[in-house]
Amino acid sequence: MQNLIKLFSLIGTSSVSLSVVAAQQQLPNIVFFLIDDLGWKDLGCYGSDYYETPNIDKLATEGMMFTSAYAMPTSSPSRASLMTGKYPPKTGIYAVDGYAETPLAMQKVIGIKSARFISSGETTIAEVLKQAGYTNGHFGKWHLGNTPETYPLNQGFDMNVAGCEAGSPKSYFAPYGNIKNIDPQINGTYLTDVLENEALKFVEANQNKPFFLYFPFYEVHVPLQAKKEWFEKYNSKKQGYNGQNVPEYAAMISYTDHCIGKIIDKLNELNLTNNTLIIISSDNGGQIVATSNSPLKGQKGNLYEGGIRVPLIVKWPGKVKPGSEIDVPVSVVDFYPTFASIAGMKTNEDNNLDGKDLLPLLLQKGTFKRETLFWHLPNYNGNGKSNSKLWQFPGGAIRKGEWKLIENFEDGSIELFNLVSDIGETKNVAQLYPKKKEELFNDLKNWQKINKAPIPFKVNADFDQKARTWTSENNVRNEKELERIKSVR
Repeated sequence: MQNLIKLFSLIGTSSVSLSVVAAQQQLPNIVFFLIDDLGWKDLGCYGSDYYETPNIDKLATEGMMFTSAYAMPTSSPSRASLMTGKYPPKTGIYAVDGYAETPLAMQKVIGIKSARFISSGETTIAEVLKQAGYTNGHFGKWHLGNTPETYPLNQGFDMNVAGCEAGSPKSYFAPYGNIKNIDPQINGTYLTDVLENEALKFVEANQNKPFFLYFPFYEVHVPLQAKKEWFEKYNSKKQGYNGQNVPEYAAMISYTDHCIGKIIDKLNELNLTNNTLIIISSDNGGQIVATSNSPLKGQKGNLYEGGIRVPLIVKWPGKVKPGSEIDVPVSVVDFYPTFASIAGMKTNEDNNLDGKDLLPLLLQKGTFKRETLFWHLPNYNGNGKSNSKLWQFPGGAIRKGEWKLIENFEDGSIELFNLVSDIGETKNVAQLYPKKKEELFNDLKNWQKINKAPIPFKVNADFDQKARTWTSENNVRNEKELERIKSVR
């Protein structure tokens, strides 16, 4: 009853009419594959010469590729934004808690504490789709709750397999260690296989009604653990492909692609393909312990492009032009209003959304209006112990057209980049373009003010510059760390 009241108060439709029930037969299925920690260049269709992703590459030729799609710097904030259509200042989730717990000695200013999970008072996109008549299945990483009340089944999903608070399994081979809501765990069973099998059964069971299949893979997040036969393929392959040369990671990417192919085959088998919207994306940039984001600067956890720019592929037969490519900047917050629009559910001002409906871009009809994208990270990303040696000072960022500005909350310094001429953010041109710097900075400060975005200002008396010496020495791929997290069976 509480969920119904929440929905009726936030969605601009107070009841499901007979006409809506009839229209349900025409609603497209929505299949969303979110691959954890997949970098912008980690697919063949995005330029990788090492990773083999034939099924995803085929989807790209059959649908639309976005070359300027964005997420948040880390997992939890992106997933919260996807589920709510809101930027972090409205969810309170700014960073994954483990990465945000930077030792005090390393904090020049005291970072703002991040929430871990979305509020039960939020109306998720799954709840919106459920009201429209969808049956919703969740298969994989949730990372947005730690109790039955905050797990997927109480956030609009009708089925949940493996969704819990865990950010990654302790092992991809059962027993998984920390993965809940999955049973049985037969020793040695690969986690992705279990998720795939359950997703296939979900499609089969719901083939005669609209469904939302949300498949947020735990892969390709560390630990790097691949099936032996898939590892051997890359272990014998010539290496040195622009820094993308870790066979365990490559095997995990290819196996994820294989799993996606199996689900696509099931859609084809059941004649569901023509009425199914398929989306593939990532929750943040790649980790340099496992891959290379070149030519992008930075990695997961950063406000630089390597941390926030992600692949995005959309296939929708009869709607999205096959083989199309678009460079308009879009964000993870845009999925919520887009799915709601597809389902015929109107959102109003009470929803307080930050995302924009992507249908004008997908259908190439009408006008897509939005000038700017924003990021807000009022704490530190990087605790000096994480696998990837993440490090990011508290800061904010804005992209407006071809320009991007990053504000450092520690010292007030500003970086300005032109992403068209310098996608690698190699040259700070703030002094060369003072008017553009002032324009973007003012837009960012206004956005922070309107959204009541907290900014750290308290100077830390216990700050020790020496505590940061590891950042310059080890903020590159660390081979010892890499060996520690590899495992093949």
